Amino acid sequence: MARQPQELLRLLTRAERLAVRRVQSVLEEFDCSVEAWRVLDLLSDGQGHHMSALADHAFLPAPSLTKLIDHLVDQNLVFRRVDPADRRRVLAYLTPRGLQRWQQLIREVRADWAELESLPAEEGARLESLLDRLAGVLDEGGGSGVTTARAERAVERGR
Repeated sequence: MARQPQELLRLLTRAERLAVRRVQSVLEEFDCSVEAWRVLDLLSDGQGHHMSALADHAFLPAPSLTKLIDHLVDQNLVFRRVDPADRRRVLAYLTPRGLQRWQQLIREVRADWAELESLPAEEGARLESLLDRLAGVLDEGGGSGVTTARAERAVERGR
């Protein structure tokens, strides 16, 4: 990488926080959090998803996701069903009301995001591709964050 890790991390963090802040400002009109929007987004495919997939997609720990899902169920946006393939698991789905809410939210977020004309579509697609590649590189080794070289150095220090 051409940039120092601390500079790249600072730029990524700044961009992520600004993007979340912008999306949150749209979602606030609908009393919806970014995490709830992410859950609704994943469930919008109609396939039903288990809790660990939802937690990963929403970037939430399991207990926080459970509270969020309970809240979405109370709002009649989401319902749960036992997974027919594995009766130990629960799948979450959007209710018809939840699908309508997601469609409304995504329409508003996309309209707001379209105002970002300073980033042409081609550059946006390239940025998305580069960020996806970076995430893949950082996630190598199952997301443990421990590279072979780092593990070997730790072993050497321990001797």
